[in-house]
Amino acid sequence: MASPKHDIRLGTTIYSLTNEYHSRRYSFEALVQKVAELGIGPGLEVVGFQSFREFPNISDATAARFRELVAKTGLVPTCLGINADVYRDRRREMTTDESVAYHRVQLEAAAKLGFPVARYQWLAGPEVIRRLAPDAERLGVKLGMEIHAPQHVQHPDVLAYREMYEKVGSPYLGFIPDFGASARAIPEAYFRYFRWRGIGEAAIELAVNMWHEEGDMFARRKRFQETGAERGWDPVWVAELSIVFGLFSRQPPRDWLEIMPQVVHVHGKFYGVGDDGRDAAIPYEEILPVFVEGGYRGYISSEWEGHQVSDDDGFAAIVKHHALERRVLAQAA
Repeated sequence: MASPKHDIRLGTTIYSLTNEYHSRRYSFEALVQKVAELGIGPGLEVVGFQSFREFPNISDATAARFRELVAKTGLVPTCLGINADVYRDRRREMTTDESVAYHRVQLEAAAKLGFPVARYQWLAGPEVIRRLAPDAERLGVKLGMEIHAPQHVQHPDVLAYREMYEKVGSPYLGFIPDFGASARAIPEAYFRYFRWRGIGEAAIELAVNMWHEEGDMFARRKRFQETGAERGWDPVWVAELSIVFGLFSRQPPRDWLEIMPQVVHVHGKFYGVGDDGRDAAIPYEEILPVFVEGGYRGYISSEWEGHQVSDDDGFAAIVKHHALERRVLAQAA
């Protein structure tokens, strides 16, 4: 029997189940158990501050309970989301030393809980992560910067990290692509939400048109906000619609190949899979074959962000998403 062309495994981030968690229908432990029951593992990603009350100071008892839960369910810890929080004190930004210490304790929490990767945010800054490289190696936890829309592999913020990575040369420094950076359209769920909010069609149309234009997303967002102010639109409309410039962007899927050797985890961002088995907003049929071609070996966490604009069932969404991913990966293999 021929071996498959890839070693890409599927999983879920508990962040996708924010509706279920915030509604108190499920405890954290119950969410993890349900992920296992529905077969939407085996990978398990967790956001530290969302899921552990004492985070980042994880007690021995909490770590033991989590490891026992993972063992009982047969899931595999894949990635722990950590925060930069550079303005914890609203009066000033953290110093570099403070940020290093703040990240280090979160990195230690990831190791204690058994996660091999920690997702960090670009606001940490290259110098902070450079100084954390020895800690990552000591703890055996890779640091992965999430490349999230509106950034992309050639964005100046990302290039600064790529340059630092090249100088440091540590296999414990990498990237976490978020597929929302390679969207082909604004998800329909957002249009339903905008209209539910009473936002005018002219404002929605302008936002969509500007989103489809070429050029830097940050610049287009600023131009949209300025235009909305000039036209006297409700500032709430402008603020709500500005979201589209920050959550989805149009990096060509093949651009991910530039950083593929440094990919340590993947966020399979999606907003809904239709009855046809496709995601209308994010081109999985184009993206996943690129990761097969690039030789990525690791997990993709299904990351449903529909909870930001709907009360839909996150579990049902992920089940459909896994089916989509399995179909595309089978065809790619």
